Amino acid sequence: MVSWSKSIAALFMLLMCLATGAAFAQEAKPKPKTRILFLLDASGSMMAKWEDSDRMAVAKNLLSHLVDSLDRYDNVEVALRAYGHQFGRERNDCQDTKLEVPFGKNNAQAIKSKLDAIVPRGNTPITYSLQQAAGDFPEEKSRNVVILITDGLESCGGDPCATSEALQKKRIFLRPFVIGIGIEREHENQLDCIGQYFNAADIKTFEKVLTEIVTQTLSETTVSVELLDAQDRPRETGVNMTFVNALTGEAEYDYVHYLDGKGKTDLLDIDALVPYHLLVNTVPPVLERNLTIKPGKHNVVRVKAPQGQLYLRQDGPSPYRILNTIVRQAGSDKTLNVQTFGNRHKYLAGKYDLEILTMPRIIMRNVEIKSGETNTITIPPPGQLAIPSQVQGYGSVYELHESGAQRWMCNLPEDNSKVTIALQPGKYKLVYRMQTAQSSKFTFVQDFTIRSGATTTVRIFNR
Repeated sequence: MVSWSKSIAALFMLLMCLATGAAFAQEAKPKPKTRILFLLDASGSMMAKWEDSDRMAVAKNLLSHLVDSLDRYDNVEVALRAYGHQFGRERNDCQDTKLEVPFGKNNAQAIKSKLDAIVPRGNTPITYSLQQAAGDFPEEKSRNVVILITDGLESCGGDPCATSEALQKKRIFLRPFVIGIGIEREHENQLDCIGQYFNAADIKTFEKVLTEIVTQTLSETTVSVELLDAQDRPRETGVNMTFVNALTGEAEYDYVHYLDGKGKTDLLDIDALVPYHLLVNTVPPVLERNLTIKPGKHNVVRVKAPQGQLYLRQDGPSPYRILNTIVRQAGSDKTLNVQTFGNRHKYLAGKYDLEILTMPRIIMRNVEIKSGETNTITIPPPGQLAIPSQVQGYGSVYELHESGAQRWMCNLPEDNSKVTIALQPGKYKLVYRMQTAQSSKFTFVQDFTIRSGATTTVRIFNR
């Protein structure tokens, strides 16, 4: 019992330190309320002897002191749900669970009184208890935490792992904590899928586990993200980063990366109870899966994200008001970005295919972007086709190849053929029939050449 007192005193001091730190933090930025539901196994097996006491007595004693200490937090509320304590095992009641003390302020004494009154009797309906626990949390937004203390496995045929995952995806509660008492190693996988699992092999470990859970739940956790260049130096910055909930796929935090004058990244506050992927929104994006975050500590996440620039420009004046380019990763048919000529844009170091939306389109493959460098792509100005004839009819422009083949480029407006069209240098053909022409044999056909920066005029005649 002496060791119990020392551990409880140490836990109390930890909580006091956390409470003080939380108070100072709240002055700067209010913290969301944390609600902790203790889900206590009160099945018959909890009466089993444990060292110089029994499992239930140990759990009651430590929980009583813990809720007493948590009651000192202004932004923390606790509640107690138990299962397996209302009916004996002979009844095999798979709905034997009850919220004994709901969430509220200053309810530590009520929880301690209920703990004293609970007598282990029945079976272990973990799944049903988790389902019912979903309704124990008030609807107002808060950090909802479940601490499950059990010495047995699901005894009613339910699937507590699937139930826990579903409730986490609905954001009913964050990742639960599971403390297993006397659980055989070969059966631990039936509990560790519910949440973060701790094996309390002895009373001393049980005390340490409770301290660890309190630390994880209430301590502030910070993260610095280092975006590495091609030489693994943390020099990339100015990129939006999204901390994504690895379970729900929802964005939890959006930050724009920052480096100070000394090249150091800033510290970001995150909730350590949420599992994260980190999406670095470069082009293309970089996804760092399943971050390892140590609660209550400062964490450094290093992501390889070397970037260079692509600069698209035209020589001399151009008739294009806006000229866009489709950018794809080399060998891919998926559009990565649409970049406008005259602009610069950052991309991850690598090779890209460009489709410049001139007429005809210019295809450039395996354009290389190097870390910290700018690749400038320059194209000559196009020429122009001018048709001064104001007639109605049906016509098209074709590109002519040296092989003699031709490729369709565009149609002319049917209501008025007077147009000016920007075309890349090369050889072309105009095919046109006036609307008044009564036969295909009156089709107008004219070859012409387009030169860079020059205008070629083609007049349509009725033939």
